[in-house]
Amino acid sequence: MIYTLTMNTAIDLFIHLESFGFNTVNRSTYDELQPNGKGINVSLVLKMLEVPSTALGFIGGFTGEYIKQAIERKGITTNFITVEGDTRVNVFTHVDEANQEFKLVNRGPEIADLAQRQLMAIISQLSHDDLIIISGSLPRGIQPTFLVQMVRQLHSQGVRTVIDTSYPEVLETLSENPYLLKPNIEELEQWIGHDISDRAHAVIECQRLIDKGAKQILLSLGSEGALYVDQDQAYSVNAPAGKVINTACAGDTLLGTFLAQRLKGKSVAESLRYASAAGSSTAFSTGLTDFSDIDILLQQVKVTPISLTKEMEL
Repeated sequence: MIYTLTMNTAIDLFIHLESFGFNTVNRSTYDELQPNGKGINVSLVLKMLEVPSTALGFIGGFTGEYIKQAIERKGITTNFITVEGDTRVNVFTHVDEANQEFKLVNRGPEIADLAQRQLMAIISQLSHDDLIIISGSLPRGIQPTFLVQMVRQLHSQGVRTVIDTSYPEVLETLSENPYLLKPNIEELEQWIGHDISDRAHAVIECQRLIDKGAKQILLSLGSEGALYVDQDQAYSVNAPAGKVINTACAGDTLLGTFLAQRLKGKSVAESLRYASAAGSSTAFSTGLTDFSDIDILLQQVKVTPISLTKEMEL
């Protein structure tokens, strides 16, 4: 079974403005509410690609209930833990005149110890047949050490664990052999403590994470595409060109699509190519892709193998 875990769930409000003025009323030309949180996005992408999953996480109040009902209507199974307070609402505003995007991300409720223990109880029921994707930021009340504790528990149960979160404590999970890490380039630079000069340098840093225990790295490069590295192979993929409208969910789409294709038995190269097109499709949309333009975008996408030679080692 596939599980996604979103500890800091959200409703995302997408707004379009023709222009933006200070100290005046700005009226939108478009608005849309979407259930969100990185793991929820992955579940939604998996569902569109006919891969079932169960969404785990914390929800609270009327906003949390909206998320639960919205994704269940799409056919996704949920097992959320209800907490005090209201699930947060984030606002993403695109100003057409300036072609700029403003992201306002709120804190959300604080998660009590009881709710954390309830989540660990759910996690303890997973087995070696399961795969879990842990995505996004941690809510108030939960420290990054909780993430490390959880990954250790999952590893002891033989669960394949995918991690997509920015905390440097991710490095402490490498000894637990996570199935896949999906940082973006900025997160990887923060983890290693210095800038990455080019793709060859990025591959070397990904190899170092593999040597320390990670089984696979899917590195998002934004508009430059992505890299994939494991013990035996590496690939580079470009991103198709287009007008960027919303970058908030592109990485989640990349990850969800890549995993779905791999679970269907597609090769790494095939999966990476399709995932790059899908991630870009989301970036060119107001919300998640509906996959309707994938065939067109695929015409621009090329996957290039990278030779993992000794010369690449530092």
